[in-house]
Parts: sequence; C-alpha cells; structure tokens
Amino acid sequence: MSARPFVLDASVALSWYLDPATPRLALRVRQHLENGGRAVVPVLWHLEIANACVSATRRGAAGANVAACLNQLQYLLRTSIETNTDIPTISELVDVARALQLTAYDALYIHLAERLGLPLATLDQSLAHAARKFAIVLFA
Repeated sequence: MSARPFVLDASVALSWYLDPATPRLALRVRQHLENGGRAVVPVLWHLEIANACVSATRRGAAGANVAACLNQLQYLLRTSIETNTDIPTISELVDVARALQLTAYDALYIHLAERLGLPLATLDQSLAHAARKFAIVLFA
C-alpha cells in the first residue's frame, strides 16, 4: 500500500485493542499508520469508538484495556488520523444506504471514500461488499 491516505472504519481500529485475536488486515493497517501512513475518518467514527468502549466496559472488559485503547487512539488522532467534518445531506446518505442496503452510518464511510477517492479499510464484510459495488478500492 502506498503512502496514499485511506478511510479507516471503526471496526479496524477497535480490533487493535478490543479483539482477542486481531485480524491480519487490521495489523497491516496499524503497521501502515505506524510507518507514516495517514487515515481519514468521518466525525461519526469518534462516536463509534466511544460507544464500543462503553459497551466493552459494560461487558466486563478491564478498565485498563479500555483506557489503553483510548490513549493509543488519541495518539493516532494527533499523528496519523484526520477527522473529516464534512457531512453529506440526509438525502445523500439515505440514497447511498438504500442503494447498498447499509445503515446510514456505514453509508457515511462509503460516501467519504467515494468523495475523496480514497481506499477503505474495514473488517465489516457488508461494508466491504458495498464498497466494491461503488468501485471503491479496499485496503489490502
């Protein structure tokens, strides 16, 4: 993968810290960021990360694990991850979500990757399938 930025789905970032066995794709994405790569996330990403951390705590994840996740993600947000604050219209999101049978949340990742012309890194198979339908390159 070149130094070109990519859109980072929350599923990948969360797997680094909250999955017992981090998938290979997620490890490659993390290595890419650690080697100077750049990612772009929608504003929604922050809410997804926060919600997953709250849910993990409720399920009994050690507070230290959640704190480490938050600290490391804050570091990456300062060094490697840019937050894109442009939000499409509700109609645009609904159109993409309907066309690809996605949630509006996932449609935002598709919309962002398409609009910026960037690859998408995701572990979500339905999101990856939808990206292929939109001719969006997947981080490999």
